[in-house]
Amino acid sequence: MKVLLINGSPKAERCTFTALSEVAKTLEAEGIETEIVHIGNQAIRGCIDCRACKKNGKCVFNDIVNEVAPKFAECDGLVVGTPVYYASANGNLISFLNRLFFSTPFDKSMKVGAAVVSARHGGCSATFDELNKYFTIVGMPVASSQYWNSVHGFTPEDVRKDEEGLQTMRTLGKNMAFLIKSIALGKEKYGLPEREPQILTNFID
Repeated sequence: MKVLLINGSPKAERCTFTALSEVAKTLEAEGIETEIVHIGNQAIRGCIDCRACKKNGKCVFNDIVNEVAPKFAECDGLVVGTPVYYASANGNLISFLNRLFFSTPFDKSMKVGAAVVSARHGGCSATFDELNKYFTIVGMPVASSQYWNSVHGFTPEDVRKDEEGLQTMRTLGKNMAFLIKSIALGKEKYGLPEREPQILTNFID
């Protein structure tokens, strides 16, 4: 069992990384393999809706998105972490997630998802909501914690002083491990829920 953690901060080992590391450490203690991938300092262009991925099975722009896609396909859980900018996620991360979720053809249902956000002060809950929408649109159960998954601080040292935030990260790791293990047992005993053919509706006569 493996969880992929995406660090959407431009700075590789600062506040967001500190929070993700606490989650990863807890997952590892629960017997779940982890990998943290830093994408926040990449020049990642947005999706242009060319739909070449529907023919090729991957994004037409051959960058970090296509590098991470196989890791996403193989993992049992995905944690997405970001600093807060203007009550929103890092723009590079949003471009990355838009293309990653749109261009990958594999079934994402029952992979466990979680968002982690880091801010000096405000904007965490808006950013947290923004990231969770990626999971819920593709049938990924969302792991919760004892509070919204956020840490506060301007430096990693500040974050390490945020005892409630770090406890929230540890609780998230434990809950995520439990969900992943439970889903694995459920798949073995019951299989995945049967899916109906997708119905697409628009609202223009």
